[in-house]
Amino acid sequence: MNIKENVDEGLRSIQSNLLRTVLTALIIAIGITSLVGILTAIEGIQNFVNRSFADLGANTFTVENRVDEGFRRGGRREKQYPVINYQEASDFSRRFRNEYGGTVSLSANIGGAVQVNYLSKKTNPNINVMGADDDFLGIKGYKIDQGRNLNRNDLENSVNAAVLGQEVARNLFGNIDPINKEVTFMGAHYKVVGVLAKKGSMGGGTDSDRIVIIPLDNGRGLAANRALTYNITASAPNVEDGENMIEEARGLMRRIRGDKLGTEDSFTLERADAMAKEFENITGYLRIGGFGIGIITLLGASIALMNIMLVSVTERTREIGIRKSLGATPRVIRFQFLIEAIVVCILGGIGGLFLGIIIGNVISNSISTDANFVVPWLWMAMGILVCVVVGVLAGIYPAIKASRLDPIEALRYE
Repeated sequence: MNIKENVDEGLRSIQSNLLRTVLTALIIAIGITSLVGILTAIEGIQNFVNRSFADLGANTFTVENRVDEGFRRGGRREKQYPVINYQEASDFSRRFRNEYGGTVSLSANIGGAVQVNYLSKKTNPNINVMGADDDFLGIKGYKIDQGRNLNRNDLENSVNAAVLGQEVARNLFGNIDPINKEVTFMGAHYKVVGVLAKKGSMGGGTDSDRIVIIPLDNGRGLAANRALTYNITASAPNVEDGENMIEEARGLMRRIRGDKLGTEDSFTLERADAMAKEFENITGYLRIGGFGIGIITLLGASIALMNIMLVSVTERTREIGIRKSLGATPRVIRFQFLIEAIVVCILGGIGGLFLGIIIGNVISNSISTDANFVVPWLWMAMGILVCVVVGVLAGIYPAIKASRLDPIEALRYE
């Protein structure tokens, strides 16, 4: 009996016990769903993170305040570092541009829970108002959807001009053109000069689409006497010089801040792609964990499948005796039962693949609002391979037991 005949025979046996086959396939499908679903969700989130950081480039870095966690070590409180002020940020920007030819953007968080109004419409009080310069959009990977970016005239004259995030513009204006319309927030009126393209963000798009960008000096005036925290985002002129420029920027900032030789930095300097690499390492561990969970689930499914195959051997003892009396060898009997187990696993596995892909993409889209639909071909192939392995492991013992039946005793079985 060749492979095709064995497969046909296995399918006929499956059709004759359809309910049992469906229940067995469902057990396998659940295992594959958990395996492929978790890995698909991780893949979708990873792709989104990679796309988010791709626009920033490997030669982009940020200089921010050194955060004091407030812990005590050995009875002594950790040292608190002064925040980066406007003078230091401006000095760094000017000198980095002149000495190294890099691009620098200064920004400050003016308000983090702001309500924006247009006529009778208003947003939820969850809008982030940022003061920034004209390089902010390009260096942060934003794109203009309507209107224009802030220009030098807006910055130098502290004009009440605003660039709205996609979600802010949609909630206030709907299908109306927002350009040159006047919005109100934090007690001041601003003319809309541009709208950002949808960018999306993990956790609901708070920092990317719920944002209003105004000229930096205008934002300083809007904050009045409140102390602002200034962030510096810089980019080296060439990707090849990225590492060297970062170290040069570190030295420049230490000189500006007056950090003494041998002491640690009074600020933090981090590459834009560092977070993406760190997240990739984390997802690597998550993949291992997800694969482990899926394998444990499939192990339980393989035990259930083995039990069902043993029942099948008992039910078909007389059939096995007839086959042996007609010349079927133990090898043929073993192969037939193995094929049946593998076919059941593959049928369940195919259903599990589709469910896993759908569930995984639903999870990734619920975590990251702008994640694309992912079809993980590698994990699909891995899932089918695992199905075959599970089928072999679950079917090998029942197949051996069936092949060792004595044909005379088997024919007498009732």
